[in-house]
Amino acid sequence: MASYSSPDNFAIRARAAKSAVVDADALAVALRRRVRGEVRFDNGSRALYATDGSNYRQVPIGVVLPRDADDVLATISTAREFGAPILCRGGGTSLAGQTCNVAVVLDFSKYMRGILEIDPARRIARVQPGVVLDHLRNRAEQHHLTFAPDPATHSRCTLGGRISNNS
Repeated sequence: MASYSSPDNFAIRARAAKSAVVDADALAVALRRRVRGEVRFDNGSRALYATDGSNYRQVPIGVVLPRDADDVLATISTAREFGAPILCRGGGTSLAGQTCNVAVVLDFSKYMRGILEIDPARRIARVQPGVVLDHLRNRAEQHHLTFAPDPATHSRCTLGGRISNNS
């Protein structure tokens, strides 16, 4: 018997996830009840999030712009109840399609873009996932610090997007 994390089992689970049918209308209703942020399941919003900096196109199930961590948890919990995958996204600067998928897209760039703390003594920063790299760098520069690496998309890419999907 294959273990849960074996390549054979992973392939089986991946095929099952791709074939899962999600009731998008019911999911949208449930998310609107539980999330304070924006829940966008309209065709226009889905089209906007279907592409990134690559040539790939995958129309998402819907988009959530969470206002805070509670919204993120509510979105993840609700998506799990409906069997819907999730995808965290920032500026959509991916060049290999990582920010496009048939999933519920979490976009942190509108409401969760704060720089919570810069501690120059410890040389660390605490930020929300939607903070743009250049905004962090500008604040860090006040303490003669910076944040690396230096992608060409530094003026648009968010830290959460970079971490969640290597954009």
